[in-house]
Amino acid sequence: MDISTMTIRKALDQMQAGEFTAKDLVQACLDSIESKNENLNALLSVADSALAQADAIDRKRAAGEELGALAGIPIVIKDNILVKGWTASAGSRILEDYQASYDATVIKRLRQADAILIGRANMDEFAMGSSGETSHYGPTKNPWDETKVPGGSSSGSCAAVASGMALGALGTDTGGSIRQPASLCGLTGLKPTYGRVSRYGAVAMCSSHDQIGPIAKTAEDAALILAVIEGSDAKDATSVAGTDVFIPELVQKDLKGVKIGIPKEYFLAGMDPAVEKAVREGIEELKKGGAEITEVSLPHTEYGLAAYYLLMPAEASSNLGRYDGVRYAYSSNGNDLIDSYARTRGEGFGAEVKRRIMLGTYALSAGYYDAYYRKALKVRTLIKQDFDDVFKQVDLIACPTSPSVAWDLGAKFDDPLTMYLSDVYTITANLATLPGMSVPCGFKDGLPIGLQFLAKPFDEASIFRAGMFYQSATDWHKKTP
Repeated sequence: MDISTMTIRKALDQMQAGEFTAKDLVQACLDSIESKNENLNALLSVADSALAQADAIDRKRAAGEELGALAGIPIVIKDNILVKGWTASAGSRILEDYQASYDATVIKRLRQADAILIGRANMDEFAMGSSGETSHYGPTKNPWDETKVPGGSSSGSCAAVASGMALGALGTDTGGSIRQPASLCGLTGLKPTYGRVSRYGAVAMCSSHDQIGPIAKTAEDAALILAVIEGSDAKDATSVAGTDVFIPELVQKDLKGVKIGIPKEYFLAGMDPAVEKAVREGIEELKKGGAEITEVSLPHTEYGLAAYYLLMPAEASSNLGRYDGVRYAYSSNGNDLIDSYARTRGEGFGAEVKRRIMLGTYALSAGYYDAYYRKALKVRTLIKQDFDDVFKQVDLIACPTSPSVAWDLGAKFDDPLTMYLSDVYTITANLATLPGMSVPCGFKDGLPIGLQFLAKPFDEASIFRAGMFYQSATDWHKKTP
């Protein structure tokens, strides 16, 4: 079995045909983990029950029992999504001994679909990072070149799928943390519409931006995972009820009559010329498929990065206030209560987390709230209005996912402003609560490039329509490290 080229769809079909069992598939992934994870540092732990889970699926299949939509498919889970009995550290020292006491809603839905939960993926600490380097457990490396970063914060999830440790993964996307590492690792990564997938059981970082989503080798595979994990949840007040149930099999495979907008603000100086060339060639492929291509404008795009890096740290500083060493998790005893707080947070959090907590606390302080936080909220509204106006003219937006391919480990680690710029094309979807997906569209020096699709809220079907067509017309997604 060639696990490096195996997709979820292919595995489901071949298991149904009896060509191999779920146990065979899981064992192939475990073998890949055994041979590759020490170098890549993609997984923090592997489920002891993986083979037992597979055995149970095989017995159900042999008995003719009804199977779930992802029966026997090995899935990796990002370390900030709770799985009962597993450590859920969010890549941080402060939670290194915390064990989840319940399953996140998305995990319950994966179990109901008979997916195999195979391992816990490394990540940037509390999802704060764009390179996979801020984890307390060390950096994740890019399977295409182990001297390069895999992107972040869903670094381990993407590195695991790209290297054949699993067929799919769950990540979280706050400002591009699924799409950007998917681009840098040559994968398909989807950030669903805010509210389409329950956040119950995900460690909160920026609650108005965070969204759980799928990572896979193809758009069809990502659609299969989304169809399982989506849906309203009474335990998440921000999940949206009454949205159309997504059925992957009903997605159209052509682009006839589809209007695709190309935002001029996304093709400016500073982008790697090889990335621009690959993305524009990808857009030409969409045009050949019958899409109508037109230039559009999103005039407030230039303010997106600044607005995001005010709103996100502000919410993070509030959400991370619960880690005080008193209620649970890491604790360091000081001379008094205040000293204990300071020691716990000083020792438990890494440098990037401290930086963002301080930025957020400053932006929310009495003297600066109106000047910074409130103004950023107004900019967020303007960005949302820009997208609303554009989607009156077009069905989809196509643009780059990342302005560059993967860079050297350590190259931007001590330069946070340069690091933040790597999110410039992804953060606006989170600010505007839109769905977005990255698909592979080329290479530079052996490193993958991503093409991003954005659509109006809850129109994931249009994104998958474009992604599936593009992958039927090209073979970039078939390349492996």
